[in-house]
Amino acid sequence: MYQIQTLNKIAAIGLNRLGDNYKCADEAATPDAILVRSASMHDMELPESLLAIARAGAGVNNIPVDKCTEKGIVVFNTPGANANAVKELVIAGLLLSSRDIIGGVEWAKTLKGSGDQVPKLVEKGKAAFVGPEIKGKKLGVVGLGAIGILVANAAKALGMDVYGYDPYLSVDNAWGLSSHVTHAHFLDTIFTECDYITVHVPLTDSTKDVICAENIAKMKDGVRILNYSRAELVNSADVLKALESGKIASYVTDFATDDLIGAKGVIAMPHLGASTPESEDNCAIMAADEVKAYLEDGNILNSVNFPNINMARTGGVRYCVVHKNVPSILTQICGKFGEKGANIENMESKSRKDVAYTILDANDLNDDLTNAISAIDGVFRIRVIK
Repeated sequence: MYQIQTLNKIAAIGLNRLGDNYKCADEAATPDAILVRSASMHDMELPESLLAIARAGAGVNNIPVDKCTEKGIVVFNTPGANANAVKELVIAGLLLSSRDIIGGVEWAKTLKGSGDQVPKLVEKGKAAFVGPEIKGKKLGVVGLGAIGILVANAAKALGMDVYGYDPYLSVDNAWGLSSHVTHAHFLDTIFTECDYITVHVPLTDSTKDVICAENIAKMKDGVRILNYSRAELVNSADVLKALESGKIASYVTDFATDDLIGAKGVIAMPHLGASTPESEDNCAIMAADEVKAYLEDGNILNSVNFPNINMARTGGVRYCVVHKNVPSILTQICGKFGEKGANIENMESKSRKDVAYTILDANDLNDDLTNAISAIDGVFRIRVIK
């Protein structure tokens, strides 16, 4: 029986996929895996039993990934599961940034009680909320991952002239991107050419404050900026100054903070990007499937700290070894099989930076072999699946 600890409410449609051999609970003394959404795990003591953590979402800032790697714990995320939900909100943000719809709706509420005069007052006052159409305008999409691609394609379908920038664009993502999207080879092309800019990149040391005073100065006067990725990608102090000067016409963000709430030109949303029942279901399903595949067969898909690896079962016993990615260690691991009289039926080994993960199928369970591999310098963890 596998023990699964849930740190947040995880949609039942996902948990139900695990099956009868799994027990899911908010508390577990010796969990095999943890399913989490937004709860912070940085101050959490990670039990020795823990094999995997699955984040029902894309970002893993709430998980101590480096610490997990050192302990041989695989960290999964669910890229693309909430992509459509975010894309739809970004499109709404594009429209809200152009047409002062929110201001107009709030003003219309003040006319309550004016009776037959409302139509005349509406016609007289509506000019204060005029804004441009997005058709024919240039949109710069910074980051062409699962969400960025959907945004770019949708904006193109709405008649925008779309520029996309992503130096790490994968082959799979490139296949999904409209051929009519202009490939920007340099980030400055986005800054200098586009009327609207939306950022869809992970938060790293290199992307923090990518929207800052230096880069804002390169942009068109009256540019409109959207951030549905991470709050720290945008220097809010620099944006507020640019809004006051008129350099930026509108800033739409899904990360409401005290300095942004109520500021003129800012539309601050309460982190609604993935807040749809469909998105929560999709994330839960993907997270549950990732954990199930790893616990039962040792296969890895969508890990942020371990290599992806998938090997069909060919032997009666599977040995899963987490180890350093250094010369000769794989030779040592395989050598222990020969020393202990065990035959390797099949194997697969992949690496990711300093970490490697090797799956070896054999016919019989050999405790001496397990102990011998564990004793190899550079082996973080070994797990045997019968």
